[in-house]
Amino acid sequence: MAQPQAAAHPPRRLLFGPGPTQVEPSVYQAMTQTLVGYLDPYFFEVAGEIREALRQVFGAPSAYTLAISGTGSSGMETAVTNFVKPGSKLAVFAAGFFADRLSEMGRRHGATVVRAEKPWGTTFSDDEAREFIRRERPAVVAFIHAETSTGALQRPHAICEAAHEVGALVIADTVTSLGGVPIGMENAGIDIAYSCTQKGLSCPPGLSPFAMSGRAIERLNARATPNPVWYLDLKLLRDYYDNRKYHHTAPISTFYALRQGLRLILEEGVENRWRRHLDAHLEFVRGIEALGLKMLVPQGERIPSLNTVAVPEGVDDARVRARLINDYGIEIAGGFGPLAGKIFRVGVMGPLATSENVRLFLEAFGKCLKEQS
Repeated sequence: MAQPQAAAHPPRRLLFGPGPTQVEPSVYQAMTQTLVGYLDPYFFEVAGEIREALRQVFGAPSAYTLAISGTGSSGMETAVTNFVKPGSKLAVFAAGFFADRLSEMGRRHGATVVRAEKPWGTTFSDDEAREFIRRERPAVVAFIHAETSTGALQRPHAICEAAHEVGALVIADTVTSLGGVPIGMENAGIDIAYSCTQKGLSCPPGLSPFAMSGRAIERLNARATPNPVWYLDLKLLRDYYDNRKYHHTAPISTFYALRQGLRLILEEGVENRWRRHLDAHLEFVRGIEALGLKMLVPQGERIPSLNTVAVPEGVDDARVRARLINDYGIEIAGGFGPLAGKIFRVGVMGPLATSENVRLFLEAFGKCLKEQS
């Protein structure tokens, strides 16, 4: 019988994909710290530091924040299961894969889902947003702030203004924007926002940062029926984090990692970090255009930390991506759904969002493309 190997030896990669992204060494080191129990005072100290830092990164100094034990999709389902009641109307702005996932969650929770739909890679104008919401008058409005499948960044302000006019709450998916792009949750009027740890926060996957406005908490407190999803019930989770009443076994080491990742962001300065990501994005776009390539999303609607490049005619995107990873240890992603074979998805996030790393990527990417020309 074959014996198990003494240790795993994963290959070294430069994670230029849409996520997971590169992790700082000190974040890995944080995960090696001694475990404590899920009711230990030290754990709640760690969780409290995370919650305060999340208010700054979300741009929501008065929001209620916590980290859901689960990946970004758990944050999405937390938002839906706590605020979308069976039989209520959920309005979704849909122009990509994750809007479709959010719509499906709404249907599974018994909502009447109505959708404003546009082609993948586009965004909604302020007038389109207002007209849709005023016509449908839903109980909850949901949109993807940064659509991972397309690289498009949606303006939130008109959506939130119109939603509040009709008494609706607003859910924003910030999975790909938190930590790399300004969200300005309170200024925009977002009521519920969720994210992940493995993209703009440059941590391993496993937690979903979550934030709620005062309006959302009022709606949550007024809910008379129990949440059908016990694990994601925000009333129970608030009792755990606020009153230290046992709910579940939190992934302690992942909390350590998130605390360190957020510390690095605050040490750099949140606005400085956003600027660094934008500078790296602009250099990336200049380099892509110098190679004779085009971006999928128009200027002004792009996610700075996630770039989508149109695949040139006659180029096999899978072969380019395979060559990058085999010869250079660089991981990027392709498109899927209607964009399968049509785009490269290149994340320039966290420690890779520097001029040096952008140039390193462009040199390798250019060589792999040239081999197919």
